[in-house]
Amino acid sequence: MKTLVEAYQEFDVEQAIQNHLVGTPQAINAYVECCERYLGQNKTALFWEGKQGESQHWSFEQLAEASGKLAKYFLQLGIKAGDCVAGLLPRTPELLITVLATWRIGAIYQPLFTAFESKAIEHRIQVANTQLIVTNSEQRMKLNQIQIPHILTVHSGESCVKTDSDFWQELDAHPTECTPVLRDFDDDFLMMFTSGTTGLAKSVPVPLRAILAFKGYMTHAVDLRDEDSFWNLADPGWAYGLYYGITGPLSLGHSIIMDERSFNVDQAIAVIKKHKVSNLTGSPTAFRMFFGFKEKFDASIKQHLRAVSSAGEPLTPEVIHWFNHDLDVNIYDQYGQTELGMVIANHHALEHPKKVGSAGFAIPGHRFAVLNEQHQEVAIGEVGTLAIDCSQSPLFWFKGYEGHNRKSFVGQYYLTGDTVQLNELGGIDFVGRADDVITTSGYRVGPFDVESTLLECEEVLESAVIGKPDPERTEIVKAFVVLKPQYQASENLNQKLQQYVRSRLSKHAYPKEIEFVESLPKTSSGKIQRNLLKQQEIALQQIQKAG
Repeated sequence: MKTLVEAYQEFDVEQAIQNHLVGTPQAINAYVECCERYLGQNKTALFWEGKQGESQHWSFEQLAEASGKLAKYFLQLGIKAGDCVAGLLPRTPELLITVLATWRIGAIYQPLFTAFESKAIEHRIQVANTQLIVTNSEQRMKLNQIQIPHILTVHSGESCVKTDSDFWQELDAHPTECTPVLRDFDDDFLMMFTSGTTGLAKSVPVPLRAILAFKGYMTHAVDLRDEDSFWNLADPGWAYGLYYGITGPLSLGHSIIMDERSFNVDQAIAVIKKHKVSNLTGSPTAFRMFFGFKEKFDASIKQHLRAVSSAGEPLTPEVIHWFNHDLDVNIYDQYGQTELGMVIANHHALEHPKKVGSAGFAIPGHRFAVLNEQHQEVAIGEVGTLAIDCSQSPLFWFKGYEGHNRKSFVGQYYLTGDTVQLNELGGIDFVGRADDVITTSGYRVGPFDVESTLLECEEVLESAVIGKPDPERTEIVKAFVVLKPQYQASENLNQKLQQYVRSRLSKHAYPKEIEFVESLPKTSSGKIQRNLLKQQEIALQQIQKAG
């Protein structure tokens, strides 16, 4: 196996372009890179599992034919290169056809997560000046009060808007031939939005050059091989699912799995077994759920599961240990953002030191730095803000919010807003979002450390930790805990958890307050919204003072 150091030394962006893309920086098309180049190879592109138990296989040829017809329809509407086309669809073949057809005419695909309601949708399409939304009957009512030039609906029996054009009727009415429109490396092909946890969601246009970075993550970090059965659990309504559940694997000519059903552990296990999944990626939320019901995983999965990758939040040590010792597979932490794609990883395909709890090292083509408050790079062992050194990151592609807002840039650095420690190996240990870190009695406590320790307790299914304002200590550590169904909240359990964290972590980091809750607030992509919990505590304190 090649070492990470060797991969750094060998990396050359011009060589990568020649080796991995059909197009050139001046003439490239995402549909060509993700579909057309693989025609004639008799490859399956999509394995689809429907919510009614049905299954379909789609070849690259079938997707080329369907996307050509839909692309012709788009052109008939007057949609052109550079326009935004949005998909408000579940994980279905129609979603993938929409993505490929959009790219085919040089337009920009905009994902709309199906859990969004009208206000979130309206904000995103107004900012992006979206020209068309492709949706289905179930989602269509969300668009009733929204001004949008065109709507195309995948109709079902209970369709409520008969005046909409019908997806499959329009495909049947158009020819398959549609010449791909070539674009420039710096032209956009995706229109993403931040999750909007601290204000209105900001747009993140993604240029075509990002495809090269996506390939690097899939090959170096995920170690996607031709013989793998690959499944990304993340929804393509969000960055990780769209970048690495659709674009990345298809750009390598690899098949993908899409399961229309909402995530649950039993269904996920069934898909893993049916398709003999060997390479699995997803969010820590999903993997924590797997761990919470680990008794459901039998020995047969060990025979084919080879590599597991996690992105979104740091993994907890007990989840890593369970995958390693019970399922005999390595699950590795990897780090990225909507604005960056994945840039730091423990690499499955490259040899380097692996440290539990670390996000790892820069993916070839990137360089990170840890900066102090003066934006100077810190020494080993110090804590600071994680940044990407744009001057030494040829695969870096983020242009700024809305394509021009560069408030997150300082000099040659892009500031991620995440607080990390530069560890003894030269890698990254995650501490928390800058606004999540707790200051208590002069100590800085990362919420992840406390959450991770709580999850070691057999009673705990999920946990979230915040700093609750306190006049004497600045903040105290407060934990919100979701128990497994078979356990009940009690004062004895409260004390047991407090004592466990105190003995395992430190006397200043244990939660002085624990609140047992039925669920935790999360973003639509599954990340815990600690800021909402903190706002809730502040509001409660204000009410108590006023009373």
